[in-house]
Amino acid sequence: MWDRRDFLSSLMVGALPALSWNSAKDDLFAGIPEKLPDKSLYETNEEVYWSELRRQFLIPRDEVYLNNGTVGSSPAPVLRAVIEGYRNAERLAQSDPEDYPIWGYAAWNEFRDPLAEFVGCKRDEIALVRNATEANSYIANGLDLKAGEEVLMTDQEHPGGEHPWNLKARRYGIVVKKVELPKPVPNAAAVLNLFEDALTPRTRVIFFSHIPTVTGTVLPAKELCSLARSKGILSAVDGAHVPGMMKLNIHEIGCDMYTSSPHKWLQAPKGCGFLYVRDEVIDRLWNTIVTEGWDEPKLRAERFQRIGSSNVPVLCGLKASIELANEIGMDRIEKRHRQMADYILQEMTKRGVTSWTSPDPALRCGISTVSVAPNKMPEMEYWMWKEKKIRIRGGAPHKVRLSTPYYLLHQDIDRYLAAYDEYRLAHPSA
Repeated sequence: MWDRRDFLSSLMVGALPALSWNSAKDDLFAGIPEKLPDKSLYETNEEVYWSELRRQFLIPRDEVYLNNGTVGSSPAPVLRAVIEGYRNAERLAQSDPEDYPIWGYAAWNEFRDPLAEFVGCKRDEIALVRNATEANSYIANGLDLKAGEEVLMTDQEHPGGEHPWNLKARRYGIVVKKVELPKPVPNAAAVLNLFEDALTPRTRVIFFSHIPTVTGTVLPAKELCSLARSKGILSAVDGAHVPGMMKLNIHEIGCDMYTSSPHKWLQAPKGCGFLYVRDEVIDRLWNTIVTEGWDEPKLRAERFQRIGSSNVPVLCGLKASIELANEIGMDRIEKRHRQMADYILQEMTKRGVTSWTSPDPALRCGISTVSVAPNKMPEMEYWMWKEKKIRIRGGAPHKVRLSTPYYLLHQDIDRYLAAYDEYRLAHPSA
């Protein structure tokens, strides 16, 4: 019969090799340059510049990653900031004896200030949360709505955006209505007309994804929020894909609320997000998670981030991801996203696919979505990964969503295209 002490000791002995971090092969940053490429390289050879930036990511060189729309990879500068954040926190050497590395009741202005500047709002309008789903839940749970009052959204919302409202509908009797977006969306006017036609005297909130996860279309957010404001309706925008993919100025959009998950295109650590609430609306939004300060008006949006113990080293990584994007330049990043997405879409269109991506350049950026019928998902998605080490995002029955982050190279896209040609040839009537 096992002795409990012997059993635990055997587990520890077996675990020791996995816990050691002394050999060179365990060095997270082995082979990664300590410095970013000189910005002047961009002027002489753009592809070499992006190729050098690709070296900052841990994604293996033999992998092609086309699913940044689900989750991005944090590059070395971000990971170093997180590790240093943990190093500082776990020393437990804060100068103030009442200061601890969980900081669950702090303003976190050292993180909110650069974020607010990056997304175009005021510090007091932004709260640091874990992701867009959490922020969307804060909005749906926090607004006072009566039975029969309506929330209008699209038919392409992420579950983390749609279901907080579905819960509220089941619990309180509000009504969730949807407009059906065409695939592809031809122009901004088509979207505005669909929303305007669906409004009723009972509409209280317009909720939509700035970039819907289904197709990657860049919806006319400013115009939709202006429509809502003109009717006395609140506007709430799920911007999970936007920060880091394209330039963002929330004040220019004119929305009442905005949420995001910077772990996608900003390449921030997983588990950091934000909730923006326009200053004039903050006092209309109830807290969902409650601790000290929930009823203190002067805290403004800060009260929505007071959830008790929190992962502050992740926020160090968020700050580093903003610094990295600013160092590269959002103009360059957005241009790269558009160029690579246009290239992959053009090449896929040549191969006879049906595009779900808007023909209007203003309504697309870093995501291209196509239907590859008769080839089926997820069969092709699994084949791509198992046989070619290429990650795509599929959707039944025939949808393929292709993300093109700035560190993706032309040779990576060409490798995907060659693999697609091979699969299509081998599965002509799938």
